Amino acid sequence: MSHDLTKDMRMEAASQFSTLDIRVYYEDTDAGGVMYYANYLKFFERGRTEWLRRLGVNQSALAAQEGRIFVVKNVEIQYRKPARLDDLLAIHSTIVRVGPASINFRQFAKRDGELLCGSDIQVCCVDASTLRPAPLTTELRTLLQKAKN
Repeated sequence: MSHDLTKDMRMEAASQFSTLDIRVYYEDTDAGGVMYYANYLKFFERGRTEWLRRLGVNQSALAAQEGRIFVVKNVEIQYRKPARLDDLLAIHSTIVRVGPASINFRQFAKRDGELLCGSDIQVCCVDASTLRPAPLTTELRTLLQKAKN
């Protein structure tokens, strides 16, 4: 992926996106009260999951009924400023691309509008039993394309 994560997310008004507010708790930080860097990935995961839930995608049902689950294939992340204990972060998520068996998300963590961390994350759809790539269902692909536009 070739884009510049250092740019702020100017496309929010023009495209569909989701925001999840999440607080930094003591368990998310190191001894100095700075959020541990890997926790951004956990927060981004929650942002994607909650957005899919709001779109009506129940991942448990998708696994049980369609035999499909999502796995992260690729992550590109850039840390700009630290989050700290008790900060309220806004996790912004948007779909950049929907492929036959994958979804590319762009996600940002902001504190009071200030960009702290940005990431591009590619999630692939796989067969729940074999963990081999599997196409997105037609219904899910259509739903995600609409959310992207």
